[in-house]
This record gives sequence, C-alpha cells and structure tokens, in this order.
Amino acid sequence: MYIRRINNTLVPNITEEAVVLDLFAGCGGLSLGFEAAGYETIGYEMVPSAAETYNHNLAGHCHETRLEVGFDYPEADIIIGGPPCQPFSVRGKQQGMNDARDGFPIFIDAVRRLQPKVFLFENVRNLAFSHKWYLDLILDELRGLGYLLEYRCLNAVNYGVPQNRERIIVVGHRSRFQFPKVQIKKVTVGEAIGETMTEAIEGSHFLTPSQDRYIAEYEKKSACITPRDLYADRPARTITCRNLAGATSDMQRVKLPDGRRRRIVQREAARLQSFPDWFEFCGNEVQQFTQIGNAVPPLLAYQLALCIKETYALEERPVEEIEEMNEMLQPLFAM
Repeated sequence: MYIRRINNTLVPNITEEAVVLDLFAGCGGLSLGFEAAGYETIGYEMVPSAAETYNHNLAGHCHETRLEVGFDYPEADIIIGGPPCQPFSVRGKQQGMNDARDGFPIFIDAVRRLQPKVFLFENVRNLAFSHKWYLDLILDELRGLGYLLEYRCLNAVNYGVPQNRERIIVVGHRSRFQFPKVQIKKVTVGEAIGETMTEAIEGSHFLTPSQDRYIAEYEKKSACITPRDLYADRPARTITCRNLAGATSDMQRVKLPDGRRRRIVQREAARLQSFPDWFEFCGNEVQQFTQIGNAVPPLLAYQLALCIKETYALEERPVEEIEEMNEMLQPLFAM
C-alpha cells in the first residue's frame, strides 16, 4: 500500500500556472512534492551531484549555483526552501547566524524582493529551541514584509512517512492557511523495505566484529534498552546523511536472521524518506546518501503543497488587517 502510494502519487504533474522557486533545493524532495501537486518548479542548488539528481528526475530545472543576497531571480508566485540546517542542527556546532552556511538572510531577501503570494521554509527542530531567539528574529523580519505566519514542528511519521523526523515548517501568507491533518496510522519500516531488510543485498556493507563490539559498548554506556537496529513493526529513526553514509554507532542498519548486521542501501533509505522507486540519485554512494539524508520527505512536501494550493486560491487580506492580526496572534508551535 505504502510503496504503491509513493510510486503513483509522487509523480510530476504540472497543472498550475503559478511558478515555485525552490532555494537550497538539494536533490529535489520538496520540489517533487510540489510538482506532484501540480506546480512548476525552478530550483537553486550549489552541490553539483544534488542539482544533477534534481534535473534527472523532475520536470523543472535546477540551477547549479551558489545563492547570495541580491541574487537575480525570475518572477515567482511561491518561494519554498530549506536553508542549510547545519548552523542549528544538534549534530553540528550550532553556531547559528555566525555560521557562514546560514541561508536565512538569502531566503528573507528573496521574499522581500519577489513578494510571493505564499512562502514556506523547513528547518531542524533545534531552531525552535537552542536558537529560538534567532527564529524569532526571522519571523519578525518576515512579518515586517506584510505576511501572516504559521509555524509548527511536524513529525513526518504523522503524514505517512515511515520515519520519525521532526522539522520546523514555517508558512507565510496573506489569507488563511491550515496544516495537513495528522494521519492516525503510522507506516512501518516493514511496509517500506520489508522485502529486503532480511536479505544480504549485493553491494551492501556489513558491520565488522569490531564495529559490533563498539556498538554494543556504546549502547551499554548510553543505557540503550533496545539496540538501534531498524525494526519491521515500527517507523525508523530519523534519517540523516551522517547515519546513512558514516560508519558510526548511530548508522541505519538491519539485523539479518543469521545475526549479521548490515547498513541499509540507497534504495532502502530512499523509501524510508518516501522517495518513489522511479527516482534515481546521481553521484557516488556518499553523495547519494547525503542527498537522501538532507532531503525533505516528498510525501510530506506533497501534503504541504496541497494545503498551499488552497491558500493560494484565496483572496488576500487588506494590509491593515494583516498588521492587526500579527499584533494579536502568537505563532503556533505544536510539539
């Protein structure tokens, strides 16, 4: 059911006149969701292999370029993107706005100059905690541009993705917006990769005895009750480029019936991120895993795009009303 859904639903099907700019597009997870919802996309990504993957699979074109404040964009009706999350990720150094990779000034500048009808950005959950002060600055800047803002911490597992993945989603608009409804049934790892997770797939990497010992010691010291393998009867842990490509104690792995453990392969990781089977990744193994781990799950993106489509069709509120509402309303942050 899950595999059929992603393979049949997540297919570019351009029906809308509105143009979507995807900043920091990566391999196109967010754009795929929007193209499946009917939108034409134009992507911008500085990593060559990621831009190549986008162009290999999507209807829209991704420009391989490094963005900067003042960049010359075409006209656009909607702006989406995932400004680099490393400055705020718990896995990084958490330097925030002092990190040269911080993409928020670029995103805000694009909104300021293009004045899209709707915009959306995604970022790591930690932005609303350790760096809440910076998120508040970002939101104040965007409100000052005449937008109503809605933001929540969404877990992809509540929207049909077989993975616990919490991310901040911020939507700016001038009418009304509702987030997609939570799905009660959770999709499991078994529904996504059940036919392969017990097999020794050709080309897969097996853990060495020393890695097994290291992981056992790590889990004992960290009081880990359940080994961090993938289990068929529940969703996966958060997929990241680090726990896909790196030989670490946190790697995404399955345990075979004979007791051996292997790292999951690219196609298994892609399914856990809700990429359809027809979607092909370019670059070497590490580059492909990095693209998958950094992506917005396309199935979540699709549902957000459908909600934005409803907002886009509404008449915009008067400027005075928006200003009054911004003074009264506090951003909604749902755990």
